[in-house]
Amino acid sequence: MAGCAHCGHTLDIIANQVGRSDTCPKCDEDVRSCRNCRHYDANFAKECKEPFAEVPSDKDGANFCELFQIGEGGLHAKASRDALMSAAEALFRKR
Repeated sequence: MAGCAHCGHTLDIIANQVGRSDTCPKCDEDVRSCRNCRHYDANFAKECKEPFAEVPSDKDGANFCELFQIGEGGLHAKASRDALMSAAEALFRKR
């Protein structure tokens, strides 16, 4: 299920039908932005997994990227990363 990368609100989007002017109904942020794309990853060069994408400098604003595909939202990835870090710290904690 697609989620807003800014607030985590679940978005009712079917088959990647996202217009450039679409906004989240909860926080009013742009939906068609890098941070809402499934290819967005802060660990990659230009923060995008697509090597041929022309990545805009504003990752939060609406863009015209032809490779855009709605993702699960950045909040979900951040929560997973935080959980992994907590587990790793607990594993390697000195006794």
